[in-house]
Amino acid sequence: MACSATAKIIHNPLMLSSSRSAEKYESCCKISGPTSLLGSKFLGKKLLSAKSAISPASRRSGAVVAVSSDVVKEKKLKSSSSAASNLLITKEEGLVLYEDMYLGRAFEDMCAQMYYRGKMFGFVHLYNGQEAVSTGFIKLLKQEDCVVSTYRDHVHSLSKGVPARQVMSELFGKTTGCCRGQGGSMHMFSKEHNVLGGFAFIGEGIPVATGAAFTSKYKREVLKENCDEVTLAFFGDGTCNNGQFFECLNMASLWKLPIVFVVENNLWAIGMSHLRSTSDPQIWKKGPAFGMPGVHVDGMDVLKVREVAQEAIGRARRGEGPTLVECETYRFRGHSLADPDELRDPAEKAHYATRDPITALKKYLFENNLANEAELKAIDKKIDEIIEDSVEFADASPVPARNQLLENVFADPRGFGIGPDGKYRCEDPKFTEGTAQV
Repeated sequence: MACSATAKIIHNPLMLSSSRSAEKYESCCKISGPTSLLGSKFLGKKLLSAKSAISPASRRSGAVVAVSSDVVKEKKLKSSSSAASNLLITKEEGLVLYEDMYLGRAFEDMCAQMYYRGKMFGFVHLYNGQEAVSTGFIKLLKQEDCVVSTYRDHVHSLSKGVPARQVMSELFGKTTGCCRGQGGSMHMFSKEHNVLGGFAFIGEGIPVATGAAFTSKYKREVLKENCDEVTLAFFGDGTCNNGQFFECLNMASLWKLPIVFVVENNLWAIGMSHLRSTSDPQIWKKGPAFGMPGVHVDGMDVLKVREVAQEAIGRARRGEGPTLVECETYRFRGHSLADPDELRDPAEKAHYATRDPITALKKYLFENNLANEAELKAIDKKIDEIIEDSVEFADASPVPARNQLLENVFADPRGFGIGPDGKYRCEDPKFTEGTAQV
């Protein structure tokens, strides 16, 4: 398909079998760059890198990237090549995607069981339904790349390579967890895997991710190191009305930082509908306002997410700056396991249940002869065994010692946490009674 140098209007790109209000989008359109083959190889070369052909002023006002659910279909229909060349993934890639998505789903289902059996404490937020976003982005990263998550962070950690044993043990509050049992569900962290934390308060992870991206740029441009590391910042639609979001979009664009801002728009901020909480529900439009591409993609389709992610990550890795990606997705459970989930319309939940991202990927693999039922069942069995092992391991692991309570809390623990005798004050029975001399 030939590329045109003029901008193109894509009308009504947001009709993704979504529950979003139709009247909000009747007159909406998105401006794309030189090609409508969005999410294809042309995107990175011709659109996201089209700085030489577009003035800075026009870039900020008009050079907006958009993706709709029909884009990939258009790509397949207009291709005159063989059926094999139309495939968006190889067999090996398809099996990797399926395994990671099934791992996330099976792990979260087991978390629900363990929570209701009293093995986990506090709030536990599950990721069921949103697996296409985590897998579509994170499985494209290198070991050195960074991920910053939210309180819904278990699956992001698993996708980045943190072992299921460590994640489950952390949820159980055991010393074998990735944070030695001190982080819990909402604070997964792994230095080894460059998971820079889950963050319980919305928005607070975005500045951390921006700082990590600045570190990568500083290494490359100031220290002259061979560094092409990219950072992914994950957050939800509810966060996009917070100040940190706008401040970090501005800084990332100003300094051309290698970061991708990934909005997991599951349409609900706890019990607040996205349509009721923001003046413009189209989050992707906030990217161009700060001089970076804004992309909207069907977050229930891992292949569409993956194509957009390839371009955005590649753009960041080439030093071309940040991208804002809005993935419209849906969570299949309540906000947390303590949420009875009575506010969402049952018809809405039933609609999105028919768009299960794992079922959609299985269908694609079967229809394109990339996998058979036996191969996927073998993966299911393998993952189920890993999950069972992680539970047994976590249950048998020791709880933290009391003297771990104040570790990694104070820069100078001797000023408060350790008494004159060199012992931790928390070991004094009077400490927990509130009668100790501090």
